[in-house]
Amino acid sequence: MKIKIDDVTHPNVIAFVEVHMRNLNLLSPPESNHYLDLGALRKPDVTFWSAWEGEEVVGCGALKELDAKTGEVKSMRTSSQHLRKGIGRQILRYIIQAANKRGYQTLYLETGSMEAFYPAQKLYKSYGFDYCEPFADYVEDPNSVFMIKKL
Repeated sequence: MKIKIDDVTHPNVIAFVEVHMRNLNLLSPPESNHYLDLGALRKPDVTFWSAWEGEEVVGCGALKELDAKTGEVKSMRTSSQHLRKGIGRQILRYIIQAANKRGYQTLYLETGSMEAFYPAQKLYKSYGFDYCEPFADYVEDPNSVFMIKKL
């Protein structure tokens, strides 16, 4: 598997992100979806990584800068055909390493509160994220959980 910083223009990456957005729309009501669309993933304050096996995109993740000392993990997804292979774990490691290199002191994330998101929550907890109150522009939402990691 190869993980690389991506400009979100390759057709396979676009298709992968579109599936990600469709799946999130099926799991949560619109007001509870906080994913970054294709345009937002291309903004300068976001670094996006794609994971590839040959010509197939098997995972992705992003780091959004909230301020000079704070980042947010975004757009974490593993292909449903490639679950339990450690892809999400490897992408999250890239994101944490990038945050450390940038001198961030804190990483945040928002994910779903429903059972479908329990594996993601377990992954984040295994990397030292703890539950916290809403951050940045987020508000309390029964469909969301918020997590923090001090670096």
